[in-house]
Amino acid sequence: MNLNELNGTYVIDPTHSTLSFVTRHAMVTKVRGSFEKFEGQAIVDAANPAATQLTVTIDAASINTRNADRDAHVRSADFFHVEEYPTWTFVGTGYAVKGDVVEVTGDLTIAGTTRSITIPLEYQGAAKDPFGNTRVGFEGSTQVNRSDFGLTWNAALETGGFLVSDKVTIEVEISAIQQA
Repeated sequence: MNLNELNGTYVIDPTHSTLSFVTRHAMVTKVRGSFEKFEGQAIVDAANPAATQLTVTIDAASINTRNADRDAHVRSADFFHVEEYPTWTFVGTGYAVKGDVVEVTGDLTIAGTTRSITIPLEYQGAAKDPFGNTRVGFEGSTQVNRSDFGLTWNAALETGGFLVSDKVTIEVEISAIQQA
């Protein structure tokens, strides 16, 4: 099935999908993290891509950077303030198909602040799994400035610069199951 033939309702399979990010730490290395809990659905209209609907909800407290102390700090009011803003959302607002890539534009809401972003998602294909489900895959990434979402906590470094980069790369690997 090619990208232009996708039609119907697809639900993200979180056990076979990844929502992650990468940012610079102390200006010399990268820190990677992911979200362990999220859900999403797309209602795809192949005949009229503009009518496609996409929603993704992320449990902000499910962040995992492989360091419990750092995760606790990121969940705090210094960054995500998960007690006040427990979920993030992405709602698609526009779709442009260019070959095997869908440029998805949408409203990303993090910690109560909403900004429009575009994520180019490369279609990885479709397959029937051993359970009879039709699965589709997409991969992509985009870069955002965390300060655009009010995430401004930082610490100055003795050598110049800051502890946490403003630029964050968001990476997605999606496996979605077509619904009957």
